Amino acid sequence: MLYQPEIPPNTGNIIRLCANTGFCLHLIEPLGFDLDDKKLRRAGLDYREFQSLQVHGSWPAYLQAMGSTRVYGLSTKGSKCYSRVQYQAGDSLLFGPETRGLPEDVRTEIGVEHVLRLPMQPASRSLNLSNTVSIVAYEAWRQLDFAGSLQVQDNP
Repeated sequence: MLYQPEIPPNTGNIIRLCANTGFCLHLIEPLGFDLDDKKLRRAGLDYREFQSLQVHGSWPAYLQAMGSTRVYGLSTKGSKCYSRVQYQAGDSLLFGPETRGLPEDVRTEIGVEHVLRLPMQPASRSLNLSNTVSIVAYEAWRQLDFAGSLQVQDNP
């Protein structure tokens, strides 16, 4: 899920990623763009029509709609590596806005043990949002044995 995303091409890329992995994309308002934005459509190509996308008016509205799902948030403030989690079907992956990341109150609400980070060089600030989503989504999907996908041979 994207918490208050700001940059249309990132969200378009993530729409395409979710369509190809079978993940449902949740957007938590306010959005920094209109869903009909030309840059969003360009980045998402024609995948929007194949993607399960839900928009929630707020963080509390999302929590109410989703019930008791486990939520893992990604943040440069996290201390646990994203690859050290045992993901389960139904887990939610939460990513913050591009310019400011997940707010402290949201990180506190999901619990420090559920705030994850990607390893980076010490002088690095952050990765691009759509790249981060790709890395974490594919790790979670890998752990679920790429459920629902066309399987590929490990050794051709």
